[in-house]
Amino acid sequence: MRYAHGGGLTPKEQEKREQEKREQVRLAAAERFACGEKTEAISRELRVTARSVR
Repeated sequence: MRYAHGGGLTPKEQEKREQEKREQVRLAAAERFACGEKTEAISRELRVTARSVR
């Protein structure tokens, strides 16, 4: 039984979960950016850099 940071997931499973999380953040940022929200507000709320939002 493993209780590492990934909760017992294999490295591939962990990477896939992290990739899915990043994709959700990207989609949320893109949607909000398209609606005209300011880059700084989006980046602050999603906890990413302003450059990532742009």
